[in-house]
This record gives sequence, structure tokens and C-alpha cells, in this order.
Amino acid sequence: MEFVLWSLIIVLFLSSFVSLIFPIIPGPLVLWAGFLLSIWLDGRLSVWFWVGAIILTVLLIVSDMVANSISVKKYGGSKWGEAGAVAGVIAGSFVIPPFGILIVPFVLVFVIELSIEKNARFAFRAAVGTLIGFLSGTAAKFIIQLLMIGWFIFSYFN
Repeated sequence: MEFVLWSLIIVLFLSSFVSLIFPIIPGPLVLWAGFLLSIWLDGRLSVWFWVGAIILTVLLIVSDMVANSISVKKYGGSKWGEAGAVAGVIAGSFVIPPFGILIVPFVLVFVIELSIEKNARFAFRAAVGTLIGFLSGTAAKFIIQLLMIGWFIFSYFN
């Protein structure tokens, strides 16, 4: 039984990284499923781990939104462009996965900003900002997920 539980935990942890490419998979929820499964093994995780996991989970969820918002604003995008970027990431998960999460938001923001500003150069710049925001948010999520899994391993085996 222990082998099955550890195998499931490993699969869940790996699935959390798949969520970086397919945002339709709830990465934080998948990580937490792995953490909670460890309770059936022997429940070695301390209160400090659980508090830290909650804090890192909030950071994980917020990091993506903050990175996108900052980047779109920095590159001159509008609120409509920000909303379009979010909608584009969601729609892009279903359209030509995994490349859709890069292409669809880029095109959507470009079209939105072009319709608002009537300036192709400005619209392209905002679309590039969306792309940079998404990639930086994804990098931040990757690092935070690695930290969470590393902390889990350290906490469990110490």
C-alpha cells in the first residue's frame, strides 16, 4: 500500500508541472492532493509545513495574476487587454494545446489594443507584454512548485 501511495504522490507532483503547460489542470490543488495523501503514510508533516504550504499556495496563485498585470501595464496595455490576456490563456488551453496558451492571448491582446488605440505598433507592444507576463508568471509558478515539493520532501524525511 505504501508503494501505491508514494507512486500516486509522485504522479500528482508531476501533474502539477503539467499544469504549467495546460492551465486547465489546477496545479495547486494537485500539489495539495499529494500532500494530503502523505497523511495516510504516517502523517509526519509539521504544523510549520502546513502553514508554509498555505502561504506558498497563495503566492503560487497570486504570482501568475500579478506577473501578467504588471507586464501588460508596463508595456502599455489597457484593462481590456489585461482581461483579454486572461481569457486568451483560458481559451488557448483548448486551442492548439500547449501552444495556444502563448498564441491565443498574444493575438487577442493585439486585436483588442489595435481596436482601442488604432496603432499597430502600440498593439504589438502590448501583446508582447502579455507574452512576457505569461512566461514570467509561469517561471515563478515553476519555482514556487519546486520549493513546495522540495520542502515537502525535506519535511517528510527529517
